[in-house]
Amino acid sequence: MRKRAGEQTPNIKMAAMVVHIMVISLVKSSMVVGVSSFSTTTKVERFDAEGEHFRRNLLANGLGRTPPMGWNSWNHFSCNIDEKMIRETADALVSTDDCWAEIARDNTGSLVPKKSTFPSGIKALADYVHGKGLKLGIYSDAGYFTCSKTMPGSLGHEEHDAKTFASWGIDYLKYDNCYNDGSKPTVRYPVMTRALMKAGRPIFFSLCEWGDLHPALWGAKVGNSWRTTGDISDTWESMVSRADMNEVYAVLARPGGWNDPDMLEVGNGGMTKDEYIVHFSLWAISKAPLLIGCDVRNVTKDTMEIIANKEVIAVNQDPLGVQAKKVRMEGDLEIWAGPLSGYRVVVVLLNRGPQRNSITAQWDDIGIPPESVVEARDLWEHKTLKNRFVGSITATVNSHGCKVYVLKPIS
Repeated sequence: MRKRAGEQTPNIKMAAMVVHIMVISLVKSSMVVGVSSFSTTTKVERFDAEGEHFRRNLLANGLGRTPPMGWNSWNHFSCNIDEKMIRETADALVSTDDCWAEIARDNTGSLVPKKSTFPSGIKALADYVHGKGLKLGIYSDAGYFTCSKTMPGSLGHEEHDAKTFASWGIDYLKYDNCYNDGSKPTVRYPVMTRALMKAGRPIFFSLCEWGDLHPALWGAKVGNSWRTTGDISDTWESMVSRADMNEVYAVLARPGGWNDPDMLEVGNGGMTKDEYIVHFSLWAISKAPLLIGCDVRNVTKDTMEIIANKEVIAVNQDPLGVQAKKVRMEGDLEIWAGPLSGYRVVVVLLNRGPQRNSITAQWDDIGIPPESVVEARDLWEHKTLKNRFVGSITATVNSHGCKVYVLKPIS
C-alpha cells in the first residue's frame, strides 16, 4: 500500500513510474505491428458527435485515441534500472519507472538524471528510443517525493518539470500520488495538466492516483488515462480483482481517456500460461493500456505468444474505443462482451473456477439480434470456426482459462 500524505515511514512504490521510459508503440520483434498509440488521426465512429466534448477537455492534446501500448520497468526491475538496460530493452521494445533521478535538483531547480545509471542523460536516451521508432515515457509524482523516495516529486515544480520533460523529447508522463501535501488529487493533478499544455510538446498524461478518489469520474478532463485500482501483483487473485474493479467504470472509457487497471504481469512467472492468457485478454477487451512489465530481453516462447497476439491486440486498439463489460455471471462462470467496429462483438467466456466447465453466451446478453447467423473467430486458436452460430455460442473452458471470440453477424 502506498504512503499517504504526511506519513514518514518508508513508502512502497505504487504502479506509476518515475522513469516511465516507456516505449509506446510495440513494433519491435513483431510485438505489435502497425499500431501507434499516439495517433491523432484515428476516425472514431461513435464520437463523431462528441468531438466537441473532447476538444473542450482541459487536456485536449489529441493523444490516446487508442490505448497506449509499451513496456514499463517497475514490475520486473523496480529501482534496478540503468541506461544500458533501457537501451537493450529499446532494442526489443521499452519503458522505465521510478528511481531515474538524483535525490536533489540542480541549482536551476531542474531534475537531474542519476549520473551512475543514466550518464548520457534522458535527452540522449529519448533520441535513441525515438531512433527505434518508439516513444519514451517518464515518471514523476504529484508530491514532494516519488514513491520510492529516492528522487524529488513535481509538487510545486510542475511548470519547470513539464518544460524539462518536453525539452528532453518525452512523449508520456506517468504521475504518481505519493508523499503529497494532503490536498486532493483533483487539486494537484490539474496543475500538471496545465503545465503540460504550456510545455510546447504533446505529452500523454497518465494519472496514477490509485483509484482513491474515483479518477474515472473526473480524469477525462485532466489526463489521457487514469488508474482505477491499487498496484497489481503477479497472482491470479490480484489480477482478476483489478479487472473487476476496473470494469465498474467501463462506460467512462473513450478515445482520448482510458481506464487503467495497472501494468501487465505476463511473463513474470507468478501465474500459469492459461492465467496469463486471461490477464492479457481481459486487459485487451477492457481497452486498458497494454504495458508489458516483464524482461522483454529474455522472454519465453509462451510469453511471446501471448504479448504478440496481433488479433487480441487489434481488439484493444479497435477504433470504436468501447470498453467491454461483464454482461453475465453464474458463480465462477462469466461472460464479458463489448462492441467493435464493423458491427462485430468481442466476447470472452471466462472460467474462474477450479474445474473445466461449459459456458454459453446468448446473443441477447451480448448485443446481437436473436436470430442472427454469426461467424466466430477464435483469437487464441487463430482460426475461424467452421460452424455458424444462431442464438448462442458454447465452449468448454479450462479452470482459470478463457475463450475469446470475435463474432460477426453474416445474415
